[in-house]
Amino acid sequence: MPDTASAAGHRPRAVALMNQKGGVGKTTTAVNLGAAIAEAGRRVCLVDLDPQAHLTLHLGIDHEQIKHTTYDLLVDPDCPAAHCLVTAAANLDVIPSEVDLAAAETDLASRPDRQQILSRKFAAIEDLYDVVLIDCPPSLGLLTLNALALAGEVLVPLQAHFLALQGLGKLLETVGLIRQSVNPNLRVAGIILCMHEKQTSLAKEVVADLESFFQAARSQDVPWRDCQVLRPVVRRNIKLAEAPSFGQTIFDYAPWCAGANDYRILAQRLIETWDAQTESACDKAQASTTIEVTSQLVSRPRKVPTPQARVSRRGPKAARYDRAT
Repeated sequence: MPDTASAAGHRPRAVALMNQKGGVGKTTTAVNLGAAIAEAGRRVCLVDLDPQAHLTLHLGIDHEQIKHTTYDLLVDPDCPAAHCLVTAAANLDVIPSEVDLAAAETDLASRPDRQQILSRKFAAIEDLYDVVLIDCPPSLGLLTLNALALAGEVLVPLQAHFLALQGLGKLLETVGLIRQSVNPNLRVAGIILCMHEKQTSLAKEVVADLESFFQAARSQDVPWRDCQVLRPVVRRNIKLAEAPSFGQTIFDYAPWCAGANDYRILAQRLIETWDAQTESACDKAQASTTIEVTSQLVSRPRKVPTPQARVSRRGPKAARYDRAT
């Protein structure tokens, strides 16, 4: 478990990986993208919000050997997030899941704050991390709503298939509703193409449709107006399918296979994008502060000497002359 006395005043980049269609590479992406970002030196926390606990299993964590999971975090008011952390590797911590999490929606039905429990509790440990990746369940229920309340952006792992494309509309609609009600800063940042076979005509058509759709949204006030189809795509690779059975990330199991290279490059490009966005936001904040200070200086009234004061500066003789005239 990491030291909870780490750097203060720091807010991590929280990202929800979601797709209500199962089997699209969502958990594989959460694990290996998180591991790649951690390998690059950033502090990462993975949150397993899927009752199937596949992210937990992928990392070789036996939920029966741990005391606290995301179920306890959400349902038990006295369970802090720090008690749920498990260290999986250098710079990589996990809040694991278990099958009992499937009952959380029923257990929390009477809680008025049920959509924001994760966000509220995670705030106590957010200073420990640079990036938080949340593996959402393949549904749009309460668990996913908790993830979206915490996240600042959404990444959508997607296979370039017709049915996967059909479900994207409902996902975007959900993000729009959450933005209106719970999290006004939420946005869809990118599509990650998984198990991709770029040589097929179907894949080419789906990618073209995606890029056309998001290009048309650039001028609209929607959460996906800046969404990109991210590159590189993650190629279909058997090593990515084998790694979970060994409880390892792809970087432990086959560090230089095609899948590992794809996730490594994708992580580096995301880090570069995030750093550029952070720098741009800092520059805008600094410019805004400078404009505000300048405006205050310009608008500050200057003291104009009164006629009497001007007279007095000319000396007593001149003052008597002025009175005489």
